[in-house]
Amino acid sequence: MHHIRLQKLLSFLENEPTDPFLKYAIATEYLSQNDLEKALFYYDDLMTQHSDYVGTYYHAGKLYERLERKPEAILIYQKGMQIARKAGDNHAFSELQAVYNSAVGLDYEDD
Repeated sequence: MHHIRLQKLLSFLENEPTDPFLKYAIATEYLSQNDLEKALFYYDDLMTQHSDYVGTYYHAGKLYERLERKPEAILIYQKGMQIARKAGDNHAFSELQAVYNSAVGLDYEDD
């Protein structure tokens, strides 16, 4: 089923090569299939070509962390918070802030 969905998304992207939602959906499909390299390619493309696509930053940062590239993940979270703030997307901002805090070690709890 995942393979069919991915093929449809790739086909749609051929017709709409600049559609950020399609690129995001493809990255998510590759991630769900554990094809991290291809997922990373599409997330990186989104951050470069569609930097205002807020949804990218949380998942891209988590992928960078998963790849043990935490310094880059932290930068991605910071950029995502800036983009979310600019877009007025408080929900995305708070999610990004939470993962940023965790990545930099600020997610401790008081005893």
